Amino acid sequence: MEIGQNAYRFVILGSAPRRFAPASSWDDEVGAASVNPERLRQCTARLVCVTSLGATITYEGIRFAAWSSSARRLWVSIFDDTGAREIDRLELISEGEGVHALFVAGLAAGTRYGLRADGDYAPEKGLWFDPDKLLVDPYAVEIDRPYVYDRRLAARRGEGTDTALLLPKAVAATLPQPVPALPPPFQPGGLIYEVPVRAFTMLHPDIPKHQRGTISALAHPAIVEHLKKLGVGTVELMPVTASIDERHLPPLGLRNAWGYNPVTFMALDPRLAPGGLAELRQTAATLRGAGIGVILDLVFNHTGESDRLGPTLSLRGLDSRAYYRHRPDGSLINDTGTGNTVACDHPVVREMVLDTLRHFVCHAGVDGFRFDLAPILGRVDGAFDAAAPLLTAIRDDPVLGDRVLVAEPWDIGPDGYQLGNFPPPFLEWNDRYRDDIRRFWRGDSGMVGTLATRLAGSSDVFAKAGQQTSRSVNFIAAHDGMTLADIVAYEHKHNEANGEQNRDGHDDNLSWNNGVEGETGDRAIVTERFDDRCALLATLFASRGTIMLTAGDEFGRTQKGNNNAYAQDNEITWLDWAGRDQALEQYAVLLATLRRSVPALSDTRFLTGEPPPGSEKPDAVWLTETGTPLDEAGWHDPGRYRLVMMLGSDDCRLAVVINGDRRACMFTLPERDGFRWEPAIETPDGAAGISRPVPGRTVIFMIEHEAAQAQIKENPSGK
Repeated sequence: MEIGQNAYRFVILGSAPRRFAPASSWDDEVGAASVNPERLRQCTARLVCVTSLGATITYEGIRFAAWSSSARRLWVSIFDDTGAREIDRLELISEGEGVHALFVAGLAAGTRYGLRADGDYAPEKGLWFDPDKLLVDPYAVEIDRPYVYDRRLAARRGEGTDTALLLPKAVAATLPQPVPALPPPFQPGGLIYEVPVRAFTMLHPDIPKHQRGTISALAHPAIVEHLKKLGVGTVELMPVTASIDERHLPPLGLRNAWGYNPVTFMALDPRLAPGGLAELRQTAATLRGAGIGVILDLVFNHTGESDRLGPTLSLRGLDSRAYYRHRPDGSLINDTGTGNTVACDHPVVREMVLDTLRHFVCHAGVDGFRFDLAPILGRVDGAFDAAAPLLTAIRDDPVLGDRVLVAEPWDIGPDGYQLGNFPPPFLEWNDRYRDDIRRFWRGDSGMVGTLATRLAGSSDVFAKAGQQTSRSVNFIAAHDGMTLADIVAYEHKHNEANGEQNRDGHDDNLSWNNGVEGETGDRAIVTERFDDRCALLATLFASRGTIMLTAGDEFGRTQKGNNNAYAQDNEITWLDWAGRDQALEQYAVLLATLRRSVPALSDTRFLTGEPPPGSEKPDAVWLTETGTPLDEAGWHDPGRYRLVMMLGSDDCRLAVVINGDRRACMFTLPERDGFRWEPAIETPDGAAGISRPVPGRTVIFMIEHEAAQAQIKENPSGK
């Protein structure tokens, strides 16, 4: 990028020119930036947050611009203030390279509009042009109402009516000044808290009813306090951009509660953000003030236009063959399982994705992104490439390069499983961690070596090209699948409420029920399940790498065994704050406090068993229950379920004592002169130490203190 001092500037990024109006203070800013690298970075960041597409508001009117390489004609439809009546239809003028634009004098912020396109109509060849289909601007930053599925949106050309009354209208909006560029509060090794925005606060008694289920509710003092107690480094908001229900849901009386079916990438869903972009921006600022970041879960892999039977809403009607991947015969490629696949290797799509990310960083102040089915972003001509132009552009972008970037490293396309193959600094959801930890605590044989590998940062996955730190996002449960509480209460999925005869969702959940399927009044089974939940949480908080909790798992949220609750916008997914397990929640808080206070736990360097730089002690020692190092036979013993991971340095050691057996067992830890072992935290039943047998299926944390310090702690009065 070259920054000049002329009155009118052009910056070339990818394929599209960006235009910037003169600013009275620009020369002063450039002069200051020339001697201040950080000021230069902020100036650059501000520039690349501007795009030439969409609706650009000036003092004189609005410039509308859209891109299509195949449309013969494009129009902008202007609507009245209700969005119900089309009051004008104006043809856009081709400016070359696929850009069609028109300046309309006299229009102002708040103008409601849509696009229309005409050209060949041959769906079997990927051509869907139909001027009767109103199209929502892909660059819309605000829409006036939610999307609602209607079968007429999928009518063939000439067989349906004008769809203007069926769709929301884009609203031309004046964007606020960019948020100052600040480093994200979250650092790798911290806690990501996955939040389904609507379900999170729908039943929260302290949130005003009108605010429940919205982004602004996350800034309520009660929520902020809960997040701080858990030591949350960043909330990861499940999709908050505007989405549409899948066509099979309305007849079942269901709606998509998760939002993984987007239409427009920049516009927020009015149901989640009735206050628009300002609501997200203010919430992000409030959480940042509490030391908590915000990252958005964004879906760039597909859209709600679905397969050939899906609705025409935006990209399909503008230029389906450019925006979506197609086979040579014109049929849609489905690497996502949703009917279509966004062509992220197309230069215009790449710019649209980058513009979307910059929009949320610059104008909402978010700290990063989680990318759903992220291999799609790295597919070039259908094959995944870690150096794909879009992935490289995100890493190298002056606005995005320092953001938190998290990849879900799989899709269902050819060679779609790419765990460990994304380039740094991308963090990656680690499903091998999820599955292996579940297997160990389920009681599968021969898992102790795998358990240690996962606790140590999954070097078998991420130690590539000399990498010394783990990029793993460790999790036991996520939005997709069984909740942490249900893992130990249901051996099988129970998805009958989804209306698909329990055929949907995964069948292999690596779960167990402790003897009874589902709810039970048997106190012994209830206790066993509680202990298992504690053990799962303790294992997570003891693991190297970044860790992730889905909201409510810290207090036992349940979906009654439903492992695919995407369509349940009701009590199945709404968090039951009044009925939460407060003992489990308190234990999670203690685990979070311990992880923050012991650097060895939140460190992201792989555990190697070798001394780290500047120390003579190994970073980890793996012991049996007798306190002796685990030998080769022990690592391969299929019946071994006990392990001690001892971490730390010369002045402080931490022992993570794991008894995965169902039998209690005495554990012995190596002693040092002048030191003694003490419980690091209390377990919910108070049995925290190793002075007596450690109960079965339990994790205990022991910390070493100097003997004198331990004596003072034990008897502070000196009596």
